[in-house]
Amino acid sequence: MIRDGRIALIDESYRRLTGRQLVQTQDDLALAFWNAPRAIVAHGTEADPIFFYGNALALELFEMSADVFTRLPSRLSAEAMQREERTRLLDCVTRNGFIDDYAGIRISATRQRFRIEQATVWNLIDAAGVVHGQAATFDRWTMLDRAR
Repeated sequence: MIRDGRIALIDESYRRLTGRQLVQTQDDLALAFWNAPRAIVAHGTEADPIFFYGNALALELFEMSADVFTRLPSRLSAEAMQREERTRLLDCVTRNGFIDDYAGIRISATRQRFRIEQATVWNLIDAAGVVHGQAATFDRWTMLDRAR
């Protein structure tokens, strides 16, 4: 698990930018995120951003342990032919704060492809306006046939 401060940043940024709640409980936010019925992922601001968080559902879809996932450059979550589209998406999020209608193909550690739909992607911005990365959530996906 990551530090609670980063979980709070994911939650607060989402609420501030979208006006919606990401999870229903505030009692144990880290546990609520971990067990959420939606995938939640976040990456930092490195030159080649690295995931620093993936909840249980995200790790299941990407077929990775938390240790492996949190060393993964986020660009590698998409197939090579999808990376240019992903870069355009992240540039749009950087400019506008968030989008809530993203769809795209992602790939797991075993090369299983899945299409995410109606994903929300947002900037992780603290109360002082400092950008700490970007996050995404989705609760709709379709498993596709295995990549060749």
